[in-house]
Amino acid sequence: MTILIKNMVCERCISAVQKIFDDYKIKLISISLGEVKTEFPISENQLQTIESQLLNFGFERIRNPTYQLIDKIKSLIIQKISDLDISENFLLSEFLSSKLNKDYSSLSKTFSQHENLRLEQFFILQKIEKVKELLSYNEFQLTEIAGKLGYKSVQHLSTQFRNSTGYSPTEFKNLKNPVRKPLDKVQ
Repeated sequence: MTILIKNMVCERCISAVQKIFDDYKIKLISISLGEVKTEFPISENQLQTIESQLLNFGFERIRNPTYQLIDKIKSLIIQKISDLDISENFLLSEFLSSKLNKDYSSLSKTFSQHENLRLEQFFILQKIEKVKELLSYNEFQLTEIAGKLGYKSVQHLSTQFRNSTGYSPTEFKNLKNPVRKPLDKVQ
């Protein structure tokens, strides 16, 4: 049985959801961002109890197929960015089409209609949040960040960052209380 779950955006989310299923002794085949596959079907009573627990932790079961697709798109994008391995010639359209076996134009149209945000904008906003995170940790130079997130140059990253935040990456890094958004709230 496959259960799709909204707001799973990181490894900690996976751990929290795993614990909920473990607490009810439900064996899983796999668990990833936004998706849990159980070894056996779950009774309706168990499912309602698990849904209640998920809600307590800020997660939500997705039932509508359109929202399942949108959540899958978001999870794929968040995971791709999290991997810090986006090549300079990366194409979002090819990536999503190949992962979801669907035409990109239909994916983009569905996403835009339900999220009031273009798919490419969501991708850029997610990358900007990752740049904020990496700047806060001070692990990488801006040149390295640009390379890991598929920017053709530091200037390209800086321009996109300023357009999105109103700050240059350096200005953002020097803020006393930089504002970051949780990945599931980026819009």
